[in-house]
Amino acid sequence: MRTYKFKNVNEIRSSNMRAIKGRDTSIELLLRKELFKRGLRFRINYKKLPGSPDVVFVKTKVAIFCDSEFWHGKDWERKKNRIICNREYWIRKIENNIKRDLDNNRSLSEMGWRVLRFWGKDIQKNMNIVVESIVNEINR
Repeated sequence: MRTYKFKNVNEIRSSNMRAIKGRDTSIELLLRKELFKRGLRFRINYKKLPGSPDVVFVKTKVAIFCDSEFWHGKDWERKKNRIICNREYWIRKIENNIKRDLDNNRSLSEMGWRVLRFWGKDIQKNMNIVVESIVNEINR
């Protein structure tokens, strides 16, 4: 694994990046709260599956991921040109995340699981549509 010497990173940005969590994020909590309110019961961060899906319906084999736009590369081809600081590091990191997400999707599909991925903004702004698509997938 290559180590990087970051340039031009101030303490505030460094502190902000350290504070970012990998589980129980605000978008996950929003989705889980809404699913629970509608009477759906599920597992969270299910480590028995590739990628540890954020929400899992074991009986119906539905795995759900809540992806933030930056870390998982939404509109990546357009946005990667905006990265200025530590460009090489961030481009490699986000592209590896995108590749890992695709690999996890493929592995889960081969295991007979149906995979749903939602962007954070969709969860925040279109919760009813997101939940309805989950319910439709569970009932399928």
